[in-house]
Amino acid sequence: MTNLEREFNHISLNNNSEEALALFYKVRDLLESGELRVAQIRHSNWSINSWVKQVILWGFRYGKIREYQGSPLSYYDKDTYPAQSFRADQNIRLVPGGSSVRSGAYVADGTVIMPPSYINVGAYIDSGCMIDSHALVGSCAQIGKGVHISAASQIGGVLEPINAMPVIIEDDVFVGGNCGIYEGTIVKKGAVIATGVILNASTPIFDNTTGKYIRKSDTTPLTIPENAVVVAGSRPISSGFGREFSIHLYCPVIIKYRDSKTDNAIELEDLLR
Repeated sequence: MTNLEREFNHISLNNNSEEALALFYKVRDLLESGELRVAQIRHSNWSINSWVKQVILWGFRYGKIREYQGSPLSYYDKDTYPAQSFRADQNIRLVPGGSSVRSGAYVADGTVIMPPSYINVGAYIDSGCMIDSHALVGSCAQIGKGVHISAASQIGGVLEPINAMPVIIEDDVFVGGNCGIYEGTIVKKGAVIATGVILNASTPIFDNTTGKYIRKSDTTPLTIPENAVVVAGSRPISSGFGREFSIHLYCPVIIKYRDSKTDNAIELEDLLR
């Protein structure tokens, strides 16, 4: 247990708002610097630092609404959560046009943020990523190195319940346009998520290379395997009137695993940077 976690436990027992705010600002700074994360790999598995999420919530509980003057519009938010500013030496391209990174989020060098897009508190974005237009990286989502989040895609966030795993996107994943990845889904290294695919805890994935379904269990989140290429698909309803009328349910399909042809199809990303 770290000193910060001990401090959190002490404050939780004493319910002192001044101490809670002091710890919040320490944690927020560490989140922004990348020294502290909401989730991390331990013993080859992702685990969550639920106490960090609780401290993030303290920022909402104890912060006060204030006006932030801006051009052309002002905005109103908790004084604990202003928008972040960046320096040129951080090597982050924040292209003008309505994008915002909330305080308490980490963005590493070499990342490009196209307008308009939004990165929420607790998110972690590693180096060399592309966050494209109209993309959302939700609260506490964890994004690895070299990830492309294409236009209009949403990476779901989660603050409550505090023990809920955020969405995890590992290194070198390509997420196509208009995708939605929610409810603690883990996308493993090198996977390709094709345009329009929706991934959540209640949707099974059919692996066309094995003939088996991949599902969330009571102990593990929905996990997309390394280098899987996932496309939108459907499966027939097996009972009720849906079966009689040949109704299908949405079902993403692993159509294959990444190969040189797949890599050629997405290498445009490197040319654009």
